[in-house]
Amino acid sequence: MISHKNRAKILIEALPYIRKFNGTTIVVKYGGHAMVDEKLKQEFALDVIMLKCVGMNPVVVHGGGPQIGDFLKKLSIESEFVDGMRVTDRQTMDVVEMVLVGKVNKEIVNLVNRNGGIAVGLSGKDGNLISARKMKYLKKRGEDPAPEIIDMGMVGEITSVDVSILDTLMEKEFIPVIAPVGFGVGGETYNINADLVAGKIASALGARKLVLLTDTAGVLSDQGELISTLKMQEALDGISRGTIKGGMIPKVNCCLAALREGVGKAHIIDGREPHAILLEILTKIGVGTEIVQ
Repeated sequence: MISHKNRAKILIEALPYIRKFNGTTIVVKYGGHAMVDEKLKQEFALDVIMLKCVGMNPVVVHGGGPQIGDFLKKLSIESEFVDGMRVTDRQTMDVVEMVLVGKVNKEIVNLVNRNGGIAVGLSGKDGNLISARKMKYLKKRGEDPAPEIIDMGMVGEITSVDVSILDTLMEKEFIPVIAPVGFGVGGETYNINADLVAGKIASALGARKLVLLTDTAGVLSDQGELISTLKMQEALDGISRGTIKGGMIPKVNCCLAALREGVGKAHIIDGREPHAILLEILTKIGVGTEIVQ
């Protein structure tokens, strides 16, 4: 049981951060265990609403890989992955769009709204938000200097972002919730990595912070200890040395790209931690890794 004195200390600790970030934009990539655990889902919604209530402008970009996988299984459609990315043929793309835009997105919007927020769901197609093209993916083949060209189907890479619709929504005090689906020049639909979408949205909005929720504590040292603050050059060195490896590499690279494009700070935090977003943004110690210039 938290004493009245400790409750007051928590509020006082948050005050300078509330002042500092008042009026700023915070882009949050919502994914991992925090999207499937009922208690964490509720806490995520409350965190986002809290940010809005204290004067910040949260923007949510969500994933949905497990939900897509479950639906594909029900339809007896096999999933194929290359380096963690889902190969997306046209049939799979229809399912991806249906699940991300029609199901997951609306569930998140409903969750925020039921808890007292005012959220609006959209995809990258709405308001010409995310333009994309087919990804050209090159996979290294052992010692062979010539990489293998992999056809990833309707997996896309972002070509441009138009945040006009987000500006309009935020001016009216709505919380935008974005499904990571983009459109091509011929009207085709592309499945895009949610981390990359969050990073590009943060850059285009001039966000003060980009926050990626993961299923790990953050970036770890060689000894397996959490690194609270990581400078850009230290992050690059960690990738070169192999300290930063596996699925953490694209997340760190996403953060580095956002910082280069003007985002104030990037954070990789543990979405399994209750109220992780508030703890990272409104306390001195935080709960994950912040990556800075």
